[in-house]
Amino acid sequence: MKSNLALTWDLESLFSGGSSSVEFASFLLTFEQDIEKIKNIMLTAKVPTRVEETIVFDQFIVSLSSCIERLSEAAAFVSCLGAQNQQDKKAIQLSGKVTSLQAQLQSVSGEFDNLLRSTDDHTWEQWMAREEVRGISFILNESRDLAREKLSPELESLALDLAVDGYHGWSDFYDTIVSRIEIPFEEDGKTVMLSAGQAANKLHVPDINARQEMFTKWEHTWTEAEDYCADTLNHIAGFRLKLYGRRGWDQVLKEPLAINRMSEKTLDAMWKVIIDSKPMFVEYLERKAKLLGVDKLSWVDVEAPIGAVSSKVTYQEAAENIVKQFRKFSPKLANFSEMAFDKQWIEVEDRAGKRPGGFCTSLSLSKETRIFMTFSGTPSNVSTLAHELGHGYHQHLMNDLPVLNQNYAMNVAETASTFAEMIVADALVKDANNVQEKIGLLEEKIQNSIAFFMNIHARFLFETRFYDKRKEGLVSAQELSELMEEAQKEAYCGALSSYHPHFWASKLHFYITGVPFYNYPYTFGYMFSTGLYVRAQQEGASFADKYDALLRDTGVMTVEELALKHLDTDLTGSEFWQSAMDLCIADVKEFLQMTEHLV
Repeated sequence: MKSNLALTWDLESLFSGGSSSVEFASFLLTFEQDIEKIKNIMLTAKVPTRVEETIVFDQFIVSLSSCIERLSEAAAFVSCLGAQNQQDKKAIQLSGKVTSLQAQLQSVSGEFDNLLRSTDDHTWEQWMAREEVRGISFILNESRDLAREKLSPELESLALDLAVDGYHGWSDFYDTIVSRIEIPFEEDGKTVMLSAGQAANKLHVPDINARQEMFTKWEHTWTEAEDYCADTLNHIAGFRLKLYGRRGWDQVLKEPLAINRMSEKTLDAMWKVIIDSKPMFVEYLERKAKLLGVDKLSWVDVEAPIGAVSSKVTYQEAAENIVKQFRKFSPKLANFSEMAFDKQWIEVEDRAGKRPGGFCTSLSLSKETRIFMTFSGTPSNVSTLAHELGHGYHQHLMNDLPVLNQNYAMNVAETASTFAEMIVADALVKDANNVQEKIGLLEEKIQNSIAFFMNIHARFLFETRFYDKRKEGLVSAQELSELMEEAQKEAYCGALSSYHPHFWASKLHFYITGVPFYNYPYTFGYMFSTGLYVRAQQEGASFADKYDALLRDTGVMTVEELALKHLDTDLTGSEFWQSAMDLCIADVKEFLQMTEHLV
């Protein structure tokens, strides 16, 4: 690995010139022309009645796959431009252009899906048995089944067109709201204005007074923006509910469960194990309160650092340590991560104007990855970096598969990322130099359980109840804050002294239109990856190859099929989830034992 890693990523190797790139403009023009070509093909296409008639669609599938690949490249590039500089107006315009092209491609894809659903079962079975399409038959079957539950192609196409300036437009507007957020902060005797992303990092600093001061400003700032955020969230949900209603879908979880290729029975089984196990995590929160010298933890105390790991680490140190820990599990994972660092695929600079949060985006055409975050040297930042590298590795393993088979769902995507986090966290705890350092590292590891079992659970409860209420009409900002606080109190079992009522306004995930219910898949990924980690401990070094094989199958199986094939386990039962929970509880028990003498 290079000894002096850059803090900014390289986008020039993708398309030179940033948002003014002539090369990218030409790329989009060619892409648009090719969409038009396959659109014309579908206009004259006829539903096959014999297997011989399906041969004409072989080239169409190749062309469609190429368009999907290029759309992924374009969407990833513009998302990077917008994230690195929220004031880049040209990037915002490009994002709108790409969203429009996406709608056009989805419309063509919808026409093809309608052709699939209209094909009789006998011809269909013979079609899927053909060698040329057998490898992508899962995706085609999935598309056919879903098409049978949607509106006519004409109406679905209309909905997609209207979504550009409606549904997705509101999501874009939320980005505009966030880009205008500025929060004053005293630093070295001077007042500096922090972006939302920079201010969020200040909520987790060691100094309790500094945390509370920033949280007060944070809540105040989002209160000022609450009407804009409430309008935005209401209209996103309203569009979604109207479309579901037209399709005859009465369950709001129908689409997110289908997208995540999992059953409600699996989701319920996971949540039940979590809810039944919460008393142990409440004990942890109570112990942490005593260690911090307070009666009860406030919202910003939950993630407050404890012990020796509160010291800052440099980006270079974080990178080297992550690669070192990855290598103990899998040389392939370590080598990929080194490549990402050395080739400047990662943006971490702490500066104003960046989008808050972190993400990993894959460039299907370039076979590359770009990772975005703001690194300020906290243990949480190190975890985020490992998390996003896990995402990148997942895609890296799938780059040689057919494009249609690379479309894995968010829940299994979060499996790879949280597994990567776990490798780093567990190794650091085991390699701790002293007791104090081990306590701090163990506590940082337990924070993941708190986040996924309580914070994410609160988001799930809030969003589920918000959608029920939204069916009756617009939900006011005050009602949204009340719903949010109620959900947090329930999810945290009343263990906190204060909550974050405007979390619904400050959390980007509620405004993402690409994936509805951007919450429980995180918890699934955490629990699933923990279960995988239990297997890794049981099976040793040989598990790395099994892990890679499982990730490569994530685009062509339901999660239940995936677990049955690679782990021989049933996700609709409690056994697998309990094995994962037992590992999390073991960390809490060790923490309680190690800190007993400190209170």
